[in-house]
Amino acid sequence: MAEHVTVAREGAVQIVRLNRPEKKNALTAAMYAALGDALRAAREDADIGATLVLGHPGIFCAGNDMADFLAASQGGGMLAAYALIEALAEHDKPLLAAVDGPAIGIGTTLMFHCDLVFASGRATFHTPFTDLGLLPEAGSSLLGPRTMGHARAFELLVAGAPFGSERAKEAGIVNHIVASEELEAAARASAEAIAKKPREAVRIAKRLLRGDPAPLKARMQEEGALFLERVRSDEARQAFMAFLQKSAR
Repeated sequence: MAEHVTVAREGAVQIVRLNRPEKKNALTAAMYAALGDALRAAREDADIGATLVLGHPGIFCAGNDMADFLAASQGGGMLAAYALIEALAEHDKPLLAAVDGPAIGIGTTLMFHCDLVFASGRATFHTPFTDLGLLPEAGSSLLGPRTMGHARAFELLVAGAPFGSERAKEAGIVNHIVASEELEAAARASAEAIAKKPREAVRIAKRLLRGDPAPLKARMQEEGALFLERVRSDEARQAFMAFLQKSAR
């Protein structure tokens, strides 16, 4: 539902907030679509100089809604996350995030697409993909080793070890650790400062730093096809059902 992702403008900064705290900001199909739309709108709007993604105090994102995963495992078609993943591959303006509390699954892999990440001391980054019979997504199998090196990427994306904010900063996926009560203000100030810079110069500089997007898009397509196979596997379906049964207790 639209209210689960709110989009606002503060000067030249687009503020995108995950707004489903009662479900720990777990992403539904509608939320993925809204996030993708927000990034595409920002890319095309000459008045927007940066986008900042926020959660709520104590929770950034619990990853994909598990009920949606179970439904996808029993049906056909593309996964809803592609609406966001494709937009991330194309996004060429500064993207920032402020993380307070858990960032799970795509809540973590989103960080590889951000240009600046602010985190509180209670932020945790966790990708339990293989525990659910799944695989890394959103280009993280390429961007993770590129950012952190193979060993750390394996630890985070395959072994599923949670990274606290200090470990995440050491690994290169967090820029600044800020007290929870100052987190959003610090991220907003940084976004505002970046948005004031000459837009085209910033856009070109980001493109140069990111490099040719073709390998990333190709890896996202490969991941997507394999991820869809895994979602429909008996191994994953059993893991989804076990998770939902445990959550219902």
